[in-house]
Amino acid sequence: MTVLLVDAANVVGARPDRWWRDRPGATARLLSRLAGLPGREVDGAVVAEVVVVVEGAARDVPAPDGVRLVRAAGSGDDALAATATGLAAAGRAVLAVTADRGLRARLPAGTAVTGPGRLLDVLDRMAGNGSG
Repeated sequence: MTVLLVDAANVVGARPDRWWRDRPGATARLLSRLAGLPGREVDGAVVAEVVVVVEGAARDVPAPDGVRLVRAAGSGDDALAATATGLAAAGRAVLAVTADRGLRARLPAGTAVTGPGRLLDVLDRMAGNGSG
């Protein structure tokens, strides 16, 4: 069982759906979709827990049941890298979701990584919406 660790800003920004007009709203919609992932498979890993790093204007969004938020006081990348390090140190398997190459390079050795598009495809299939 794996902790899905999500870079919310990176996933929200992966689709040009006017998210920039309402970052908190776009993040809240993503969190609502992520709440259904525990027990499901993402990139071959069964999700036990969903942890999402939120930052900036979206930092104060409410957390739905089934999602744990890490509210970055500064850099979301710093918070995600620190969270991944803590989870790995606790012996947890982590699947990080980000397209940020610089962030990927900062993750602990052995951390599995997938991109936002892959996660959004899974969420779309769950919603019965293959095209997004």
